[in-house]
Amino acid sequence: MKNSLHISVNQKINAFLLIIIVNACQIGVGIHGFQRVVYQDAKQDAWIAVILSFIYAHFVAFIMIKTLKMFQDQDLYGIHQMIFGKHFGNFLNTLYVLYCSFAFVSIIINYKEVINTWVFPHLASSFLYISLLIIVIYTFTGGFRIIIGISTINFLFTLAIPIILLVPLKYANINSLLPILDNDMINLLKGVYSMTFTIAGFELINFIYPNVKEKSKVGKYVHIGLLTTLFVYLTTMLIALTYFNGEQLNKLIWATLSMLSMIKLPFFERIEILIICGWMIIILPNLCIYLWAAYRGVIRIKSISPNKFVWSFSIVIFILTLFINTRSQIEMVNNIFSKIAFIIVFIYPFILFIFALIKKLFTKRKVQNDETI
Repeated sequence: MKNSLHISVNQKINAFLLIIIVNACQIGVGIHGFQRVVYQDAKQDAWIAVILSFIYAHFVAFIMIKTLKMFQDQDLYGIHQMIFGKHFGNFLNTLYVLYCSFAFVSIIINYKEVINTWVFPHLASSFLYISLLIIVIYTFTGGFRIIIGISTINFLFTLAIPIILLVPLKYANINSLLPILDNDMINLLKGVYSMTFTIAGFELINFIYPNVKEKSKVGKYVHIGLLTTLFVYLTTMLIALTYFNGEQLNKLIWATLSMLSMIKLPFFERIEILIICGWMIIILPNLCIYLWAAYRGVIRIKSISPNKFVWSFSIVIFILTLFINTRSQIEMVNNIFSKIAFIIVFIYPFILFIFALIKKLFTKRKVQNDETI
């Protein structure tokens, strides 16, 4: 991976791959237990909250792409500098780099907790973190196209999740979904807000956009990508709502994994262990794309080689994660990240779009005045 803002032709991708990228960015550790968090607010209408959250995500994605198209081949970091100037633009870029780093930390600590709880309860956290970070470093140094290649494997794996979860359906009680729309709108909207941690990730289109060849097709494939993710989350939510009763869902931290644990194979008794270990393939694109996005922001501010960046980044992340061990600490990190992500992913794009329109208006008037003179 070269230390350059210039994107070479061999680093560009076809637009249809955005379906896979959006899916890879959105499906990660959140799917393990998002049902409990949403159910606590929306109750049996939690599946409706999932649909509403994705409708809003489509709208946000539309605004993001409209903003990106105003600035041709610029990513969000470049747009910040063009609209707000070098100094304030770099300040905003720094905040986005920190956000991407925070997302990285949140993913890695949640996966570590699942591994320690379900598979290797006595395995040292430091060993898990070092193992994961080495894999991330190896993948990242392979370049952007390698990251996208792994995302393809991720895509195939995640589409299999609803199929695997069809097994618990024989114990499903459809009456658990009734009465529909029995909750007030406030609680339903709280359920939509609770989906923030789960569906964040598609905002990374802001940084991938310059790497796409057919810019005119970006919107189409991003929205298809969001629909595929909706299919996975909605199916998983509906199965959980009909398989568990309300009291059980309120207590289960990882409802999806609990459903998987009841699946038995004659040659492999605990299939959830196999899936959890294989889940590393799913979170790897999550981690690498957030890392790649952070790197793109850092080189806007300071020139640094990819190898030096990824090793420095990994050391800092490793040190930070050692201070987050208990369930309450991880829950606190998730809550803080959800609040920050809600602002950055679901509110800020509209603010930036307004500033982009103003910038374009002033630029157009300036050009017209210069031509008049």
